[in-house]
Amino acid sequence: MIRFLATAIAAFVAYLFLTAGSGTIILWSESELIIGCILSVIVGIASYRTFCRSGSVRMANPLRLILLPIYAIIPLFIEMARANIDVAIRVITGNVKPGIVRVDTGMKTELGMLILANSITLTPGTLSVDVDDTTRELYVHLINVPDELREKKVVDARELFSIFNIPGWIRRIAE
Repeated sequence: MIRFLATAIAAFVAYLFLTAGSGTIILWSESELIIGCILSVIVGIASYRTFCRSGSVRMANPLRLILLPIYAIIPLFIEMARANIDVAIRVITGNVKPGIVRVDTGMKTELGMLILANSITLTPGTLSVDVDDTTRELYVHLINVPDELREKKVVDARELFSIFNIPGWIRRIAE
C-alpha cells in the first residue's frame, strides 16, 4: 500500500507541476485538481510495482527530497562547470589521454549507483560505460586519465571529482 501511495503522490505532484497556472484555486482550477487526483490514482495502480520496485520508500523522506535539488544546483553544477572548462582547454590544446578506469563506488543501493553513474555521465569528459552488479563497480571512460590513475587497478569514486565529494553527497541522499 505504501508503494502505491508514494507512486500516486509523485504522479499528482508531477501533474500539478505541469498544469500550474490553469485556474483560480492557488494555481489550479477545481476540475484540474479532480482530474489530477483521478489520474494519479490510475498511474499509482498501473505503475507502483515499477516505480517502487525495491519496496524502499526512503526517498519519500522530505530531507532527502530537499537535499537532491541542493546537490544538483551546487556541487554537481560546479563540478560540471569545472569539467566544461577543462574539456574546452583539452580540445583546444589537444592534450588528451583517453582511457577506461574501474571505479569503486562504495554505494550500497541501486539508487545510489544510478545517481552516481548519471552524475559521472553528465560531467563533460566522462562517461559511465558499464556496471558490475556483483562488486558495485563502474567502468568509466575519461577523456584524460592522469598517470596516477592509470597505475591503479581500481580508482575510488571521489578521485573523479576535483572540488566536491560527490559520492558523499549521493550517500546522504540515496542511502
